[in-house]
Amino acid sequence: MPATVIYIICSPRPQVGKTLLARLLTEFLLLKNGAVLAFDLNVREPSLLDYLPNVTETAEIDDTFGKMQLMDRIIADDGVAKVIDLGFHVFDEFFKMSEEIGFLKEAARRNVRPIVLFAADTDRVSARGHQTLVSQIPPSRLIVVDNEYVVRGELPEAFAMGRLLRISALPVFLKTYMDRLTFSFTDYLRHEKDSSAELHQWIRRSYFSFRELELSLILQSS
Repeated sequence: MPATVIYIICSPRPQVGKTLLARLLTEFLLLKNGAVLAFDLNVREPSLLDYLPNVTETAEIDDTFGKMQLMDRIIADDGVAKVIDLGFHVFDEFFKMSEEIGFLKEAARRNVRPIVLFAADTDRVSARGHQTLVSQIPPSRLIVVDNEYVVRGELPEAFAMGRLLRISALPVFLKTYMDRLTFSFTDYLRHEKDSSAELHQWIRRSYFSFRELELSLILQSS
């Protein structure tokens, strides 16, 4: 049976487009599979729960009970893809917990495949966070997200050496349009008649990138 995939979207820095990526990926998986379960571990508003309340749950890892509750949900091999929007404030704690409990080994035992999408920035905090992940996560499971709206110019060399997912920048007025709580990427694709519109093309490219990522995961597991 194909593995159940968990996408962990993370960064030790705020304001790097992490929740936007989580929204995009969650909507893509919902469109493609008909089901998805997302977890919101954020302190900032608006968060993933505000945008996609029908498929999102809040989670906390401040205590042992919260950690166990989250792990019980995401470690289940139920065929439903999971998306975790991991707030910057719990970045260190989450991956410390992951290493302590042997999360990757337990996931493999249960036919669950965690994939980490690291939203890059060019500062030292991001560099240290990336090094933490490199020491824990196999290269095939760690993907650096090059969000052109955040990273102006070239990525630092250490980030660019591994697997990359590029998100192109959009004009500020379109980003403001997407930031509305009522905005849906999939609904926009369905109802916008002009397929040459910049936002239409951007969403299609993003969904295509996710599809390519899924296909690469399938090839790795075959």
